[in-house]
Amino acid sequence: MRRWDRPQPGLGQRLIRYVVLVVFVLLLSGRISATAGTLDDVRQRGMLNCGVSEGIIGFSSTRADKTWSGFDVDYCRAVAAAVLGDSMKVAFVPLSAATRFDALANKKIDVLSRNTTWTLARDVVGGFEFAGVSYYDGQGFMTRRSNGLSSTLQLTQAVICVIDGTTARANAEQYFSANSITVTFKTFADRSSVIKAYQDEQCDAYSADRSGLASDRLRLKKPDDHILLPEVISKEPLGPVMRQDDLQWVEVGRWVLNLLVTAEELGWTRAMAAKGALEPELSVADAVHKKLGLDPKWPIAVIKAVGNYGEIFERNVGAQSPLDLPRGVNALWSRGGILYAPPMR
Repeated sequence: MRRWDRPQPGLGQRLIRYVVLVVFVLLLSGRISATAGTLDDVRQRGMLNCGVSEGIIGFSSTRADKTWSGFDVDYCRAVAAAVLGDSMKVAFVPLSAATRFDALANKKIDVLSRNTTWTLARDVVGGFEFAGVSYYDGQGFMTRRSNGLSSTLQLTQAVICVIDGTTARANAEQYFSANSITVTFKTFADRSSVIKAYQDEQCDAYSADRSGLASDRLRLKKPDDHILLPEVISKEPLGPVMRQDDLQWVEVGRWVLNLLVTAEELGWTRAMAAKGALEPELSVADAVHKKLGLDPKWPIAVIKAVGNYGEIFERNVGAQSPLDLPRGVNALWSRGGILYAPPMR
C-alpha cells in the first residue's frame, strides 16, 4: 500500500499526538517536571519528613515521652500545619552535621531544620536553598571555669574540640591566625562525641555556635563548672534548608518562616488564633494560595499550631526555657534587634 493510500489518523489520534509532543518539548525545556514536587510527595505520604539534630536542648531534642520539642522542631510543625493542616504529622529524622546535606539531597527528608549556617558554598554549589534566617548566631568557646580564663585570647597552646561537617574549625583557624595564637584542633564526628571528649578533658575548650554551647553546657555533669567566653568570632545565620530544584516548596518554607515573624510584629498570638480572632487579619490573596498550593486557611493553621516567632523563641530557648538566652539580635527590628520579614500583602 502506498503511503498516501494508508488510513489517516482521526482527530482524536492527532490531538493525542499533539499533546504528547507539547509535553515532550516542555520536559526538554525544563518548564515542567517528570516527577511530582515535594509538596505533592508530602501530601501523598501524609507526613512531613524533617531533618533535625541528634539532640540540642532548646532546638531539637526528645522529651521523656519520646516526643520532639525545640525551636527547630516548631518550624517543622509550622510547615506541617501549613501543608497538611496538622502540625503533628511530622516524622523527625535525627542527623549529624556530616550527614545532613546528603539526607536532603537524596530526598530522605523534605526539609532540614537543624541549626544550619547559610553560606555561599551551601547555597550555590551544594544545590540547596535557604528559606531564610530563623536564628542569628555566632561562634564562641566554652571552657572549664577552673582554667581561670576570661577571654578567648588566653587560649594559647590550647587544644580545641570541634564537630566535623561544620564551619567551626575554619572559623577558629582564621580567628587564631589573625591573633597570632597557636592552638591544636581535635575533630569529632558528632555532638555526643565532642561533648564526651570535652567532659573527659581531652581538650581545653569546645567551640561551636553559642546557642549550641549553651545547650550542651546543660548536658554536662556540673554545668556551673563551665563558662562561655565572651568573644563571638563569626556570623552564623541559621535557617531551614530545602532542595534548590523545587521553587514552589522553597516558597512554602520561606513564607511559613516569614509568617511567624510577621505575626510577632503585628501581635498575633497562638491564643488569638485559637479563639478565631485572626480570621480577617490573616487573609491572603487567592492568587497567592494557588501559587503556593496551600489551603487559604494555612496562616491560621500555622499560628494556631505554634504561635508567633516570639512565642516559639521564649518557650524553647528564651526566658521560659532552661537556656534562658536573651533575644539580642534576634529581637524584632523595632525592639533593638535585626529580625524582620518582608511584607505579606
